[in-house]
Amino acid sequence: MDSADRTRTARNAVERIAEPVLALDVEWRVTYLNDPARDVFALGIGERLPDALPTSAGETIHEHCQGSMTDGESQTFSLSLGGARYEATTHPNETGVTLMFREIEVLEDVAAELKLKERAINEAPVGITIADGEPNDEPLIYVNESFEELTGYSAEEVLGRNCRFLQGEGSDPNAVAEMRAAIDAEEPVSVELRNYRKDGQEFWNRITIAPIRDDTGDVTHFGGFQTDITERKNAEFAARRRAEEREHLLERIEGLLGDVTSAVVEAPTRQAIETAVCERVSSVEPYNFAWVGERDIRTDSVEVQAVAGECDPKPEHPIVADALETGELQVDELGIEGCEAVAAVPIAYDDTEYGVLVICATESDAFDEREQVVLRSLGRAIASAINARETRRILIADSVVEAEFAFQSTDLFFVDIANRTGAEVEYLQSTNRDDGSVVSFFSIHGASSDDVLEVVENKSGVTDARLVAEHDGEALFEFVLPPGTLVSTMSEYGGKTQSISATPSESRVIVEFPQEADVRGLVERLKDSYPGTELLAYRHRERPAKTKQDFIETLTDNLTERQLTALQTAYVSGFFDWPRPVTGEELAESMRISRSTFHEHLRAAERKLCGEFFGDEEV
Repeated sequence: MDSADRTRTARNAVERIAEPVLALDVEWRVTYLNDPARDVFALGIGERLPDALPTSAGETIHEHCQGSMTDGESQTFSLSLGGARYEATTHPNETGVTLMFREIEVLEDVAAELKLKERAINEAPVGITIADGEPNDEPLIYVNESFEELTGYSAEEVLGRNCRFLQGEGSDPNAVAEMRAAIDAEEPVSVELRNYRKDGQEFWNRITIAPIRDDTGDVTHFGGFQTDITERKNAEFAARRRAEEREHLLERIEGLLGDVTSAVVEAPTRQAIETAVCERVSSVEPYNFAWVGERDIRTDSVEVQAVAGECDPKPEHPIVADALETGELQVDELGIEGCEAVAAVPIAYDDTEYGVLVICATESDAFDEREQVVLRSLGRAIASAINARETRRILIADSVVEAEFAFQSTDLFFVDIANRTGAEVEYLQSTNRDDGSVVSFFSIHGASSDDVLEVVENKSGVTDARLVAEHDGEALFEFVLPPGTLVSTMSEYGGKTQSISATPSESRVIVEFPQEADVRGLVERLKDSYPGTELLAYRHRERPAKTKQDFIETLTDNLTERQLTALQTAYVSGFFDWPRPVTGEELAESMRISRSTFHEHLRAAERKLCGEFFGDEEV
């Protein structure tokens, strides 16, 4: 077939498929439209589709263009325009979307517009090809300028060839087979395929092929639309890589934390915890050495507590002190054979410092950003385990430390109540809630309940307050305290609040700690939080092997929160005295539950209390 024949065939093919063509940018402004589109839409270049065509047809077009731009997929839909029915197809790319319309119900002769349509196709912002459907191998008989720009091939170089010359080593054979099968079946198809430009550069091509039929329904040509989607595919690949990296990171975190947690759970003492951590960490490649150090407050130096591996600990290394001072992970390259890099991981729970974990690695780049995430998680897990161990020590220790504090800050609600009302305030007991808040009961003598509630109404350290009972000038109050207040802070350091008393002249708090508690760190924290705080006494004392606290701990584990609250409320309000100063209905109302529910919780608590006292193991 000579050049003239190809041109005539191309013109015939264009005449069959050339219909209104409209191109929009990402702001929905018209960037191109051929004369048929201008006649149908009455639009001009630069006009915005939603504003210039406020009709149901305009809304339909806008809706499908939006969907096509969002998912990067072509969409085909039908609508009525200018007295005719059209089938419209969207072709999205990075700069906008091109719409091509095929008239379904022809109401006028459009043959005279062939040249305009041919020009529209040639200037369309997507690559358009037409292949001859009759000879073997579907040779190209037409390509537009956008195809030439996309591929780097001129029309003279590609006409008469099958479009497979764009394929190469990286082209997916499955996608190629899908196109071949659709062409053989004379069906439309869309695939995403890695293609190659004339200079060998790879690009991702979204290819849509559609059969073109004559008046008798026979396929005479195949139309192709090609769009460069390289940026979108690269973004997808990058997102997939990030997801895989996160998955790898999570697996490493879970694996290392799981190993360390298992070792920590089985360790009976803090020393055993530190030893187990060093042994487990140093056995994970590329780590080969680990040690745990703690700061000696007297000398301000770091003392090595546990070691595992083949190198020598260096507590004087600057990153060790930096990690303890800043509370942030520190990394350095050592360049020593067998120990190329080192990381210092602070072990701290809230504001409580438990020491530092130092890890050496055989690779200089072992502690990259992903690995640092793992180590930070590891440091928090170790600190949490030590804190839990230290917090429970007070329940089983034979020897404890008793600290007595004096407070002056009116930021503490019990100090403010005593100062502003002249009352005597005494702490009774507390219950910890699952959300970290604390419910504390206080007895207040010498002030009206209204005055007390007015004092705490806007206190940041009190989230709720209510009068539980009032008798003979003494009122029982329940205060709900948020996490981070005095009682919960003492608990974080392993302390058990024994007493709180406040009068207009002084306010004192006595707390029990295990022997190894960081009381000095607590004192500094309290002085920073509550100006005027003093440590009045710091004394060691022995505690009986079997304590009242042991009994309380066991019973508390068996009681639900509601049962414990009902029992506490009934006891501190004098419900078990005779005559009763308060009724069950009043207590139920104070707990915001019904009278029957209150008695149900109270009876359950009493049953468990008796069962624990008389040794009933089924309680």
